[in-house]
Amino acid sequence: MNHKRLFALPVGVFAVILLALFTAARADEDHDRLGPYKLLNTIPVPGDLIGGFDISWVDSEAGRYYLADRGNATAVPPIAPRIDVVDTKHNKLLAPIPLLFAPNGVVAIRRSNDDDDDRDEAGELWVGDLNSHAEVIDLRTKSIVANINTMGTARADELAYDPLDRLILIANDNDLPPFVTFISTKTRMVVGQLKFPQAVFGTPATNHGLEQSVWDSRTRKFYLAVPGTSAHTAGEVDEIDPHTMLVTRIFATTCNPAGLALVPGQHLVTSCGDVIDVKTWSLVTHVAGTGGDEIWFNPGDERVYFGNFFTIPVVDTDTNTLVTTLTVGFTATPFSNAHFTHSVAADSENNRIFVPVTHEGVKVYTDDRDDHDGHHEE
Repeated sequence: MNHKRLFALPVGVFAVILLALFTAARADEDHDRLGPYKLLNTIPVPGDLIGGFDISWVDSEAGRYYLADRGNATAVPPIAPRIDVVDTKHNKLLAPIPLLFAPNGVVAIRRSNDDDDDRDEAGELWVGDLNSHAEVIDLRTKSIVANINTMGTARADELAYDPLDRLILIANDNDLPPFVTFISTKTRMVVGQLKFPQAVFGTPATNHGLEQSVWDSRTRKFYLAVPGTSAHTAGEVDEIDPHTMLVTRIFATTCNPAGLALVPGQHLVTSCGDVIDVKTWSLVTHVAGTGGDEIWFNPGDERVYFGNFFTIPVVDTDTNTLVTTLTVGFTATPFSNAHFTHSVAADSENNRIFVPVTHEGVKVYTDDRDDHDGHHEE
């Protein structure tokens, strides 16, 4: 009996110690995650982005940031449309990728998604352009290998990728009516389209467009932010089946969404703050103080970043709360002199946040633990 008591006491003490260490570790982790942000540096971009830019994308495994840069025809000499490329570890601007027409949406497809190639590297960059085409770039040669016509009259804009079915969804938001196109990445052929006449409404009728889309590996569906429709003037999020190429569910939003991100817990976060549960198709909460155009979920810190013109609101997906708001620019008169953004992307490997800002370049933010080499100080 005495031996059992002597044995039980150290085990109990050991359990208490383990619990204390675990609690302290969690507290330290939470403290680290709530650390303040700082501007690491600003990467100059030729033309200072005053000719216009759109969506950006980070391939964290490759350590590359891609920005759809429309160039500047009025510059001397003129700056052609291109994809700006940044090394995300060293915050270094690399050689740009030239394009046929001014770009809008952009998404990188890793070659490891191909059945016949298991190399762990980005294989292709898909870009929607102002000429209603999807330009496909081989990232090894930095050359355009396909130029796919969506058959629209206006721009081909934002994209999402379904790696299981090897499909790109790309939206023509300014066509009348707007539509999305499904393109096979295997054949590089258009395999279907879905029109949204309900997205054009009002008196007189105006084009309310289509915005950011995402693909969910659990439901195997696309989700598309629609700022407004005749049925839901405050906007909606549409679930789209890539096989039938039809809308399967519609969620009426409260705030006219543009950006859309899929986050842990099977939640969709809209740029205007609605958080939607995918499974129950219900509103979880509304996060005030957000807004903007493109938004980006960073799995490295489990936060969503919102490209909101002069600021970047930051939302913690664990608590669905606004953590902070980064000031990245300012307004001016005339507005052409304003420093603004509507695009943001993050590298989950080093938790660096990349924000293109007119008249400045690409600003790089991180929390105060970054040692400038992509590693956190201990």
